[in-house]
Amino acid sequence: MYLSELKGDPVENIDTIQPAPPRLTKKRAAYAALPIAGLILFAGYGLFGNDKAQADIQPLPVVTVSQPIEKNVVLWDDYVGRFEASQAVEIRPRVSGALTSIHFRDGDIVRKGQLLFSIDARPFAASLSEARARVASAATALTLARSELARANRLIADQAVSAEEVDSLRAAVQSAEASLAAARAQAQARRLDVEFTQVRAPISGRISDRRVDIGNLVSGDSAASATVLTTINALDPIYFSFDGSEALYLKQRRQKEGSDHVEIRLQDEADYKWRGKVDFTDNALDNGSGTIRGRAVISNPDYFLTPGMFGNMRLSSGGAQRALLVPDAAVVTDQARKIVYVVAAKDGSVEARPVEAGPLVNGLRVIRSGLKPQDRVVISGVQFAASAPKVQTIAGRIEAAASSPTATAIAPVASQATIAAAR
Repeated sequence: MYLSELKGDPVENIDTIQPAPPRLTKKRAAYAALPIAGLILFAGYGLFGNDKAQADIQPLPVVTVSQPIEKNVVLWDDYVGRFEASQAVEIRPRVSGALTSIHFRDGDIVRKGQLLFSIDARPFAASLSEARARVASAATALTLARSELARANRLIADQAVSAEEVDSLRAAVQSAEASLAAARAQAQARRLDVEFTQVRAPISGRISDRRVDIGNLVSGDSAASATVLTTINALDPIYFSFDGSEALYLKQRRQKEGSDHVEIRLQDEADYKWRGKVDFTDNALDNGSGTIRGRAVISNPDYFLTPGMFGNMRLSSGGAQRALLVPDAAVVTDQARKIVYVVAAKDGSVEARPVEAGPLVNGLRVIRSGLKPQDRVVISGVQFAASAPKVQTIAGRIEAAASSPTATAIAPVASQATIAAAR
């Protein structure tokens, strides 16, 4: 009941009084229609805006795939080692005296027998003259003893001398002969001393700097106390010393077609241009490290290689073997394992395939196991394959890098190596 409908006593109708409904203004009507309009717009977007929503979906990433190359390759085992001189000599004097002259420049290439140092020879020349005088005196005494013995032998027939006297004369001759031999040996020793005052190179190679200057006294009394004048390293051939694990040693020993030819590259080289041959393997493994020491001989005619240089060596592990090759960039390290990404041909799904990687051959990585020849390996766009479950593919091609031609150096036998002459 509204107020306008009240009739009669207002007190009697007070419980039935209801407020009149509010009248909607234009502004309030507009606000009330907003939710309905939103629902209509949302329904219209669902009917007519579906194409635009689908257009906002990101397309599948595109990667390049190719089947691995299958070819015969020579597999190698990798080592790290250091170059060493095939011969190293410390030049020490054999006599003591004052150093008078130096006959080389520091760092020169010297030949065997070349004069290096001169020591004052005058004291040794005087000793040689004295020794020669003793030789002459001993020779004179021997001549006199022989003459007396000959005279006694002539008189013994006439019984003019006794047998005892003849025996004494024979003993005197023998003693004189021994004295002459001792004098000659002493003279020979003094001649050697004079010769040793000229210190010559015992081998050919590169010489170090002089350790003693002219005017200093040098000692040559014994090997332990003799003064070090300089050192010489024989560099052609040169040795490459390396350590191998027990597993690699066993592998090489069990190879039916094992090879002892090696290839070495230096720290700033991309190709293995230095060739040589293993000539020595130690007779026991080191108890502490479990490795065994080996040595290769490398030809070094221009003396480019220097003792102390580090190098990466690879040793052939047998004859040519059939292997699969992929670009090195396609092999990804996932914690402790190596993986490549393989794309299925049906739906483009990506699979991370664990593999056993081998060495590099002409810029391509050898895959020992984990791949099949028909697998489609991601060779470009690996980062997309790693983050997307499915990809679009385009066909690519794996090409090996052209290997630079290098001349094969024939390594001489270490025990019979011919030392190259100085440049």
